[in-house]
Amino acid sequence: MGFHQTFKALSDPTRRAILERLKNGRLTAGEIASAFDLSAATVSHHLAMLRQAELVIDQREGKHIYYEINTSVIDEILTWVTSLREGDKT
Repeated sequence: MGFHQTFKALSDPTRRAILERLKNGRLTAGEIASAFDLSAATVSHHLAMLRQAELVIDQREGKHIYYEINTSVIDEILTWVTSLREGDKT
């Protein structure tokens, strides 16, 4: 996995705040917008960037789309960062 898109998405404080909110469970775009006092268009843009980076996944249920953190990508980032910390021990 290339991390360029991931770190680009994480570079924005609003997107990081959205992820912080999502760590407590899945939310709709409307719930996210009201929690941050953002317009629907702004939330949609941020969610699109997070989806592109595969940091969030979405699931449609009826007329609502729920967003949640994609923990597998978070695990990949942590594994990579840990490998940097450990260095080459051979």
